[in-house]
Amino acid sequence: MTRSVLAVGAHPDDIELGCGGALAAHRAAGDAVTMLVVTGGQSGPGATAGRRAEAEAAACSLDCLLIWGNLVDCAVSADAATIALIERALERTRADVVYVHAPDDSHQDHRAVAAATVSAARHIRRVLHYRSPSTTRFEPSVYVDIAAHLDRKLDALSCHRSQVESSAMVDPEVVAASARHFGAQARIRYAEAFVPGRFVWDLAPLPVLPDDLVGAGDYLMARTAA
Repeated sequence: MTRSVLAVGAHPDDIELGCGGALAAHRAAGDAVTMLVVTGGQSGPGATAGRRAEAEAAACSLDCLLIWGNLVDCAVSADAATIALIERALERTRADVVYVHAPDDSHQDHRAVAAATVSAARHIRRVLHYRSPSTTRFEPSVYVDIAAHLDRKLDALSCHRSQVESSAMVDPEVVAASARHFGAQARIRYAEAFVPGRFVWDLAPLPVLPDDLVGAGDYLMARTAA
């Protein structure tokens, strides 16, 4: 069963940094993935008019749909307009999984987007918060194995050339080290980590086995018991 995923970020490159590996894993599983970037990031380090093109290239690298919120960088509020913007994206994508900033963050846009998304996604069963370089408190308990997808995350981040050249936060070595750190926490090689705002685990019934396999299973259980 495929999923519809909406990843929400305040600025270009926020989503790729926080959950780019998970989005690549979703696409590899056949899930539909949409990235909502709320502002154009005009106030960021090394900001240029080309940031929009960088974000488009990064989304293409991850094979995700990109939509823009067109709000003003460094002036985002968790008001009715921002909530409505995210609600429209949720309705458009029919998302059942949402990724968004962690709420405890020193950047006001990140906090506002997190709060607005929590309100907009109040009926969504899976809401996961990702870490940003400016996140102040982060205690993850959900991990996504990105060992097979770390290169795609790094490729997507490399599209944000204005940020890679101007900010150590997008340094590929730092990003890989973070994935290794969270991987060690999860007892795997590389991982992205998330704090669940809400996480419903759907445990569907197991498929009924054919008679010949059921017989084989009974035989193996009997052998084990003996």
